[in-house]
Amino acid sequence: MHYLYLFIAIVGEVAGTTALKATEGFSKPLPTVFALACYGVAFFMLSLSLERFSIGVLYAVWSGLGIVLIAGFGWAVHGERLDAPALIGLGLIIAGVLTIHLFSASATH
Repeated sequence: MHYLYLFIAIVGEVAGTTALKATEGFSKPLPTVFALACYGVAFFMLSLSLERFSIGVLYAVWSGLGIVLIAGFGWAVHGERLDAPALIGLGLIIAGVLTIHLFSASATH
């Protein structure tokens, strides 16, 4: 169940961050409410995940996957450019998340 909480937290964070562009500096009410609601869901689910995962590892996975997904969204939806160094960096983030998840005993407590 804790992996589902983490998944929902990541989706909420990605949706909220993606919606930030539409808020135009929090001047548009509907996108602002949506972004804040997404962040609320994200942090609530993240807090539920803390029952199983250590905070440092949990935050690394949450933020790392969020960065990669938001960069992908920016590329696919907003036409933002990802050059070779950006792609290499994103690959390293994925490698780090996988290393923690697959090989670290610190992942749970």
